[in-house]
Amino acid sequence: MPTYRLHYFPESGNSYKLALMLTLCGQSFEPVWTDFGSGVTRTPEWRAQVNAMGEIPVLEEDGVRLTQTAPILLQLAERYGRFGGATADEKFEVMRWLFWDNHKLSSYVATYRFARTFMPSANTEVLAYFRRRIDDYLTILDSHLRERAFAAGDSPTIADISIMAYLSFPEDETGFDLAASHPAVRAWLDRLAALPGWRAPYDLLPGRRLPRYV
Repeated sequence: MPTYRLHYFPESGNSYKLALMLTLCGQSFEPVWTDFGSGVTRTPEWRAQVNAMGEIPVLEEDGVRLTQTAPILLQLAERYGRFGGATADEKFEVMRWLFWDNHKLSSYVATYRFARTFMPSANTEVLAYFRRRIDDYLTILDSHLRERAFAAGDSPTIADISIMAYLSFPEDETGFDLAASHPAVRAWLDRLAALPGWRAPYDLLPGRRLPRYV
């Protein structure tokens, strides 16, 4: 069986995606806390030694460093035969919603949350713009989930794991009361939280936290 080491920082939703996927597949990993707040991922040394793309997370598999969350999720789903979709149609839907999340929802929610919560002087006009985009994407997701239990089929997949990650952090960080604004999304998150082995982000990702400004 592979040996995993996960380079992460606790506030990283992309790190949570991989930590949760490994956990739900019954796999353990060595957590490698990264001092993201100090700017270590921007240093030439870290990029030469850990990830040339300068990003977290990095998953080491038997010493081989893997980067970019979506292809890692796809690889893990294939390896463990879980959360990859049961039919050709479901596999297509998994890819469709996985790409949508990476390009739309996660990218905006991650940036909005980081600026709103962890930056001392975020531009309020930029935050308002991000908020409008996120509201639009959440409305799309909410409409989709009113008619089905999970994003890509009748069972949870890596599309759900990807989409839900940044929405699973505390509401005082994300700034969204989903039960009030997008109830189908809230109900879907609750269904995922009921999966055997599910754990919340900060339970899976320990370590020193970034200072908060809200």
